[in-house]
Amino acid sequence: MNDYPTPTVPKTTASKSFIEKISALLNGEPRNAEELIELLKAAGDRGLINQEAMSIVLGALQLSEMHAREIMIPQSQMAVIHLHDDAETILKIINESAHSRFPVTGENHQEIIGILLAKDLLPLASSGQLDKLNIKKLLRPTSFVPESKRLNTLLTEFRANRNHMAIVVDEYGGVAGLVTIEDVLEQIVGDIEDEHDFLEDSLIKTVEGENHCIVKALTPLEDFNDYFKTQFSDDEFDTIGGLVTHHFGHLPKRNESIRVQDLVFRVLSADNRTIRLLQVTPIDARPAIESA
Repeated sequence: MNDYPTPTVPKTTASKSFIEKISALLNGEPRNAEELIELLKAAGDRGLINQEAMSIVLGALQLSEMHAREIMIPQSQMAVIHLHDDAETILKIINESAHSRFPVTGENHQEIIGILLAKDLLPLASSGQLDKLNIKKLLRPTSFVPESKRLNTLLTEFRANRNHMAIVVDEYGGVAGLVTIEDVLEQIVGDIEDEHDFLEDSLIKTVEGENHCIVKALTPLEDFNDYFKTQFSDDEFDTIGGLVTHHFGHLPKRNESIRVQDLVFRVLSADNRTIRLLQVTPIDARPAIESA
């Protein structure tokens, strides 16, 4: 019989912190970002951190290596309001884009004079006074950032200034595009639901009155073929997202398009890891798409 009492392990020792656990994996502290990433991946393999949490950590780490130009909405794709637009035109732009913030241009498209928030029109709309709209009185200040702005710095500025949108300018001071705080956060947590999202259990959605469909990239190729009457082989790829990425030859960014057989695929949502949402348009203007 053991006459010696069983030693009591201090609670702080028994409950090692997460950092202590993952540090023990490599018998030392990481010396650079690359080693830290390898350490985190090893921790994920051993179940010390779940895949979702690890993805968020890795996304946060890479912000310092990414720039505004990599995630911005190009100038040609921006939904803008012109200073002299009437109320009817402005409401049409707001309804069609379903955004909440809009750059307002002056005499030309390169002159951004402020940001209009859709909610600022509500008091006028509710009182029936949209005919008295004076955009200049509603404009919010514009934040301008260079294309080279690192995303970690941009996120800090967004939080400090309580801005949600910034205009990205090129080296000559011209408008290159815009970036929002949502765009930056999506690099950390993945896609954030927006106006393109639909019911979670729906993989393909027909857009009423349009000749295209919205398709989740994880849609199985078999289901995609059944819906669009196509014959894409699923020998190499299980999902339509995998097939489209293969044809691009690289991981495409938002708004990139490619034709595959008789369909045009446009990327509606993507991050630095995967495609999430696609717009699918038949080449023929009379698409043989089943009604949803």
